Amino acid sequence: MTEPTISQLQPMPDDWRRALAVVAHPDDLEYGCSAAIASWTDAGREVAYVLATRGEAGIDTLEPATCGPLREREQRASAAVVGVSAVEFLDHRDGVVEYGPALRRDIAAAIRRHRPELVITLNHRDTWGGTYWNTPDHVAVGRATLDAAGDAGNRWIFPELTEQGLEPWDGVRWVAVAGSSTPTHAVDATDGLERAVRSLLEHRAYIEALTDEDPETYARGFLTQNAEDTGKRFGGRPAVAFELFPRVTA
Repeated sequence: MTEPTISQLQPMPDDWRRALAVVAHPDDLEYGCSAAIASWTDAGREVAYVLATRGEAGIDTLEPATCGPLREREQRASAAVVGVSAVEFLDHRDGVVEYGPALRRDIAAAIRRHRPELVITLNHRDTWGGTYWNTPDHVAVGRATLDAAGDAGNRWIFPELTEQGLEPWDGVRWVAVAGSSTPTHAVDATDGLERAVRSLLEHRAYIEALTDEDPETYARGFLTQNAEDTGKRFGGRPAVAFELFPRVTA
């Protein structure tokens, strides 16, 4: 029998200067796309992070008041490994982030502050690959980010942002979704993969609570396997995949 054809992933656009990554929790980007971010910052592009929560409900053995500051520190250290210095937290409650106007407004405000051409987020669909149920926080933040990319350019949706000095930004050209089961594009992870491993390892408290496996073995195995699997659709090179949505204005 003939093997089914596997669609090849296209290279991500590279004619941009600024990106903003918006996710729900500390470690979301490190599990998904930090090798790509490392390659972008190496090329002189600006990348900033916005996190909806501080991940305070993410470690069962730590009270949120202790866990939140710890995970914030880990996230800032993790971002620095891949060349990102701007890390913001929106202070929505971990585990109960709600999709709606308040979340869209906060993300639209961040987009207006940073004025990116590319916005990055995480899988906004109900499942991971049709198998594992996604978390409500990921779904809410991913969906709100897709919507906020348009909200940021419309002065009449959240007029209070303009009153606060945040002028509309209609310059978002794409939203790239990491962790999608239907990716369309990819970034070569060859040069960024080692830093992606070190970046994930900065979330040591979270990893040690998650698994009994040696943290470096765990991080390296997880990221390398994902990059190699994606590379089968990207010329055999280790890669990070995205589902790319060009933004269409009304």
